[in-house]
Amino acid sequence: MSMPDIGATPGGRKPKLAELVVQTLRKRIVTGEYDTGSKLPTESQMTKIFGVSRTVVREAIAALAADGIVEARQGAGVFVLARAGMRAIDSGNRISDAINVLEVRMGIEIESAGLAAQRRTNSQDAAIHEAFHEFDRLLERDEPTGRADFNIHHAIAAATSNPFYVEVLEALGTRAIPCDVQSPWRIETFVTREYQRAVQAEHWTIISAISEQDIEAARAAMRRHLVRSQELYRQRLRESGPASDPRK
Repeated sequence: MSMPDIGATPGGRKPKLAELVVQTLRKRIVTGEYDTGSKLPTESQMTKIFGVSRTVVREAIAALAADGIVEARQGAGVFVLARAGMRAIDSGNRISDAINVLEVRMGIEIESAGLAAQRRTNSQDAAIHEAFHEFDRLLERDEPTGRADFNIHHAIAAATSNPFYVEVLEALGTRAIPCDVQSPWRIETFVTREYQRAVQAEHWTIISAISEQDIEAARAAMRRHLVRSQELYRQRLRESGPASDPRK
């Protein structure tokens, strides 16, 4: 049994292999082929079923696990936790939740960027740049960049020398970065090289202001970065159905 042909995503982008596996597994869970509580095929079996590498299978399972749809149990396998119709896989709810998370991030990260510009040490500045370059390395290898993205923002929070900024960001975890393949709020059509390159350009503007210790420029750059993400998700929310975003 091979993976069925799934067309391009909105905008004409051809889905990545991991996205195709995620879509196919979700469909089979929705239709009851893999029911709640049932065990999915092994990693080795799925590489044969879908004709993909183990890395692709692991990425797909990580995405489903982040959505609360499956659970990997050490030594036992991967089991289905949820069926279709549940909030975890509802696109409209996921987009609304992403907007909510971004609102929280705006409340803390705009000021954290300013404080980082004011207080950062040379070693903290170097840590921010290292996270930035790791994002670039992953992007060039066409690997998920979510963790490096999170590490950029985490390093900026650490540069405030206020541990509570770090704690709040860590509490959000994978939810903080919607474009991360493991984020429960991710929208697959945003996880493109073009989108991530634009995100990286915004990161550089923020980081440059912090390096130059320009407090107001750092705040403004972080605000533009987060507002742009909000606007993209609000646009997607309007496109997803008749319900509109009450926070516009």
